[in-house]
Amino acid sequence: MIERVKNFFNEVKIETKKVNYPTKEELIGSVWVVLITVFIIAFFLGIVDFSLSSLLKLIFR
Repeated sequence: MIERVKNFFNEVKIETKKVNYPTKEELIGSVWVVLITVFIIAFFLGIVDFSLSSLLKLIFR
């Protein structure tokens, strides 16, 4: 059992060396894309929410 655990962690160590991590510039670029996308979607959903709530207020008056 202990040999299997040692083998597992040895294989994990080998696989983590194969991982291609992004550079700092790539990471910053990805963060900007995510932030801009989140703000655009939040703005769109805010407009839709405001529009629908205004429409429902007019209907139920």
